[in-house]
Amino acid sequence: MTTAAALGELLYRRSLDDPELLAATDAAPDDRVLPDVHVLKIGGQSLMDRGRAAVLPVVEEILAALPDHKMLIGTGGGTRARHAYALAAELGLPTGVLSDIGSAVAGQNATMLGHLLAKHGIPVVGGGAMAALPLKVADVGAAVFAGMPPYDMWQHVPAEGVIPPYRTDAGCYLVAENYGCRSMIFVKDEDGLYTANPKTDPGAELIPEITVDELVARDLADLVVERPVLDLMRHARFVRQIQIVNGLKPGLLTRALAGEHVGTIISA
Repeated sequence: MTTAAALGELLYRRSLDDPELLAATDAAPDDRVLPDVHVLKIGGQSLMDRGRAAVLPVVEEILAALPDHKMLIGTGGGTRARHAYALAAELGLPTGVLSDIGSAVAGQNATMLGHLLAKHGIPVVGGGAMAALPLKVADVGAAVFAGMPPYDMWQHVPAEGVIPPYRTDAGCYLVAENYGCRSMIFVKDEDGLYTANPKTDPGAELIPEITVDELVARDLADLVVERPVLDLMRHARFVRQIQIVNGLKPGLLTRALAGEHVGTIISA
């Protein structure tokens, strides 16, 4: 019996939680859908909220890189999402509703960024049309999407509180991993990961490179990426490292796209 036939037989006859079935699917060949594409996460609070002075230089850098690099560009929610979370939580609304609200705000940022890139042929792809992303990238080399994963009322319920645990960092990473992309670059307003929040702690030190296990063991109070991203990386097949770069410093994004280590690299 061929491997495909054996897997089919297991799928027909076994529970989807069956260990032998899971092992068989794990042994199936992996197909990278977009192996030459970089995923960029443009921070909402880090960049979009700063307006023209921060956003336009990043747009120019993206356009300059377009002849050499294919890109999927995800957006965060930023301060407006945080304000909406605060209001919704105070009203006693559940995590799923907060997730839906966060999606709307990240979508607003995607719309704004998309309009800045529209005259260059770069489209915005909505959450319901994510399957079109590969076609858009093949056509023009880039596409914009809202980074919030579309869990909405199916959002994972957190262990404490009601803030959605899987937000725009996790959403962008999931796009990179599931499409088998070349790299995942988080474009923030800091040089990378620090031992503490450098905005409030002058003694914070930059961590140029670290593994997921080392980072979890440190149990830092403040992280530059959402903690669920670390859990996702532990089970990754394709995107086994991420890089955090400072989008406020011209040229760093371009160098990161070229494969240079210019910020913090977190590896699985």
